[in-house]
Amino acid sequence: MNIVNYISSAAIPLIILLIIVYGLLEKNKVFDTFVDGATEGIEIVFKIFPTLIGIFLAIGAIRSSGILDLIINAISPITNFFNIPSEIMPLALVRPISGSASTAVATDIMTNFGVDSKIGLIASTIMGSTETTFYTIAIYTSCVGIKKTRFVLKAALIADFIGMMFSVIIWEILS
Repeated sequence: MNIVNYISSAAIPLIILLIIVYGLLEKNKVFDTFVDGATEGIEIVFKIFPTLIGIFLAIGAIRSSGILDLIINAISPITNFFNIPSEIMPLALVRPISGSASTAVATDIMTNFGVDSKIGLIASTIMGSTETTFYTIAIYTSCVGIKKTRFVLKAALIADFIGMMFSVIIWEILS
């Protein structure tokens, strides 16, 4: 076990050293290249910062206002008809919007129901088989400057829906 700890501790410094050695062997100005990359990274952060603020503000408003509970209560007849556990609905609704919020919801689900429960297994599968769609689309399209995202959004939301439905179906079959 000590050897694994040693390798994991040395991995990042070794990779950095290999990059520097490779750059020197290729006769590149390693530090100048690093500074150029860091400058480009900061420019990207400034480009996407307004998008991030908007997303985080919307997520905070949805979570604290009670809209999420209202939506879950409104769609509960449909979810009950398809035998979808109502306990995972907060995760299913938050997952396409925010990774950190969905992680908090999934952690809450697993704390309340257990990681090996059917609800916990469905939540884990949803976390692994879906994406933070709105966040991903907002970041990628704002970096590239794409304005029309309706086809990408439709396809991504359909993929998220299918991932969530199959998470429920698979654990219905396996449990």
